[in-house]
Amino acid sequence: MSTVEQVRAVAAKGLEGDRYFLGLGSFWKPKPDYEVTLIEIEALEALERDYGVALVPAEARRNIVTRGVALNHLVGREFQVGEAILRGLRLCEPCAHLERLTQRNVIPGLTHRGGLRAQILIGGTIKVGDRVEQVASQLTPHPARDGW
Repeated sequence: MSTVEQVRAVAAKGLEGDRYFLGLGSFWKPKPDYEVTLIEIEALEALERDYGVALVPAEARRNIVTRGVALNHLVGREFQVGEAILRGLRLCEPCAHLERLTQRNVIPGLTHRGGLRAQILIGGTIKVGDRVEQVASQLTPHPARDGW
């Protein structure tokens, strides 16, 4: 895992340089929910505070770390990070593989707080410090807007 100041998000592919972008990684599948993952720094802070388990952000093995964003609320919604437009697909729950890699009991503290799996709808550059903002869905059908 490495930390970068910026990354290029590529629609239907992932984040340039990421192991899943390259078709590698322990659990890679050619599916949209493997394009990008996000996690709240508040979840990692709570993991340490409530469970005594300290992880630096890179150890969580998520692509983007946010602050002040309720990621669970973005499931099924489109949002912008930097120049990229993403769609939240499902929660990114912690797994036994993460526990093996970190040698820590992370599952209880990150259950339902392990992050978000998202699809890249429109690519672009994402930089450290970019805001995460929900956008009105213009790219995919939406039941309320499209009358179904």
